[in-house]
Amino acid sequence: MSQTLSLYNTLSRKKEEFKAINAPFVGMYVCGPTVYSDVHLGNCRTFISFDIIYRYLTYLGYKVRYVRNITDAGHLESDGDVGEDKISKKAKLAEVEPMEIVQKYSVDFHQVMQIFNALPPSIEPTATGHIIEQIEMVKTILATGLAYEVNGTVYFDVEKYNQKENYGALSNRKLEDLLNNTRDLGGQNEKRGPLDFALWIKAKPEHLMQWPSPWGNGFPGWHLECSAMSNKYLGSQFDIHGGGMDLAPTHHTNEIAQNVAACGQQPANYWVHTNMLTVNGQKMSKSLGNSFLPHELFSGNHKLLNKGYSPMVVRFFMLQAHYRSTLDFSNDALDASEKGFKRLMYAISLLEKLKTSVNSDIDVKAIEAKFKSAMNDDFNTPVLIAELFDVARIINSVHDGKMQITENDLADLKTLISTFVENVLGLKNDIQATDDLAPVMDFILKIRTDAKANKDYATSDKIRIGLNEIGFDVKDGKEGSTWSKN
Repeated sequence: MSQTLSLYNTLSRKKEEFKAINAPFVGMYVCGPTVYSDVHLGNCRTFISFDIIYRYLTYLGYKVRYVRNITDAGHLESDGDVGEDKISKKAKLAEVEPMEIVQKYSVDFHQVMQIFNALPPSIEPTATGHIIEQIEMVKTILATGLAYEVNGTVYFDVEKYNQKENYGALSNRKLEDLLNNTRDLGGQNEKRGPLDFALWIKAKPEHLMQWPSPWGNGFPGWHLECSAMSNKYLGSQFDIHGGGMDLAPTHHTNEIAQNVAACGQQPANYWVHTNMLTVNGQKMSKSLGNSFLPHELFSGNHKLLNKGYSPMVVRFFMLQAHYRSTLDFSNDALDASEKGFKRLMYAISLLEKLKTSVNSDIDVKAIEAKFKSAMNDDFNTPVLIAELFDVARIINSVHDGKMQITENDLADLKTLISTFVENVLGLKNDIQATDDLAPVMDFILKIRTDAKANKDYATSDKIRIGLNEIGFDVKDGKEGSTWSKN
């Protein structure tokens, strides 16, 4: 079993052993949300995945500086250099200031992340708070000859850059293929090459968000923002850069080009990307009408959902797929995750009720090694969860008197489970409490016990089957019968 952390590097297209540049310190930058609308589930999946990576690196003893930005300007509708600013457009429609839109959806984003029990990053810089750094980076790139200014807009010269560096390294595509696939967009006539992208964009008089610069009033290009902020807080070279896989072909490719031009080196040693979401096998998108927001998933108030699911069930569901795998939402899959989550939480609750023995059938060190082996293999949460279910079966066996555990092993097992379930996976039991049902259920189970004692097995079975049909599991053990909500 591997005790060395390895992770998949998009840049090399293979798993690599993780070696921090300046251990025990680790620098990690993740592209954050553009705050012009409610955060969607695809973003949530990405940030939950990096929350796991952050948590596990911390568990391994690294001191992680986790930087995740807020894009509050410069991200245009086309994700390129033309179109309207997403935030400004929303502000015009709502007849409010752009920063009101930014505030509203930043608060919403933070609330959703808190509901999902995602830890806040170490630093959360905003694009508008780093205009000076972005202007300075543009100046540096211009000085290298890899950028040029046209009518107040500064473009990056991709073909000139590609003469010395491989522009398509991250996406594994050749420049010729990229050039053949470019579309004729408005504003392209200003550019020397169709792949050139804007570092700084000249603002029209009516543009709501603009700043003075050496090239006139304008605003930064979306790609530039992340380069400037990662450079400021993590240096010209850091350990991990992450985001959704949709960012790799353009946004992250352009970040690399900017950093190499401005700093002379690749910004990150490891590029980590999360995969996409599907719904019943189809890509999740607003145009198909099959996308839903986190609060709709929690409430069940959506035409594609049969019911709502607790935030921890949704987090658990996401972690049952590897972060590099497609995650498919369906009612059946969510129902299965909910049952699995309840089963795991119930087993963990039994830890406080276990009776200890002089001898032990359980090797806690071996369990820990399996947990670490799973996470050391590219943060493989599905395998870790499978190992946790194996431990749940062990806990149930001890509870039923089929296995033994010593007092010391029980203490170690409690610590291990708490560490990996709560601290690494970030899960907590948010299933609605059933304390008010306890006296009623205990009364019903006593009637069943009396029926069994009187050899009235028909009544005993009728009670057990009836309870199961309305959502309660009944288990018989040496100490009597216990119940749980399934």
